[in-house]
Amino acid sequence: MISAVDTNILLDILIPGQTFCDGSKRLLDNHISRGRLIICEVVFAELASAFPTGQELEAFLADTGIEIVRSGRNALFFAGARWAEYAKKDAKSRFSCGKCGHSFEIACPNCSEMFTKRLQVMADFLIGAHALLHADCILSRDPGVYKTWFPDLRLIGPQSLSSA
Repeated sequence: MISAVDTNILLDILIPGQTFCDGSKRLLDNHISRGRLIICEVVFAELASAFPTGQELEAFLADTGIEIVRSGRNALFFAGARWAEYAKKDAKSRFSCGKCGHSFEIACPNCSEMFTKRLQVMADFLIGAHALLHADCILSRDPGVYKTWFPDLRLIGPQSLSSA
């Protein structure tokens, strides 16, 4: 089994005192025992914020057995196409829940002006497309974008260890 790993799972174990550290560590341990753990270039870049040098990041990946797998043109195109679909559909400036993906609007309680939001960043779409094309599942605590825009992607979080 090949499991793609989202940045939030790795940062849970790298940043001291994180609430989800134990669950994320168990999830990683469970999936490394079942096969390979992979990340894409975006996750690698996001992880760089937690390391003072590239050599230390590379050592962490080697120690944990996590491999970087290049996205490739198909995954990059797929991510861009999904993001474009999202941007067009979300043009009404609706907000969406990061947990379940439900969309809703919010108005100012003072003047009733509708709030606007910035579009979801491309990074989540790149991570999702990479996982869908290169792995059997993605390990993440952030299901909103993946459930909504990558419904064929098997999503596994720390809370679902019993069903992983």
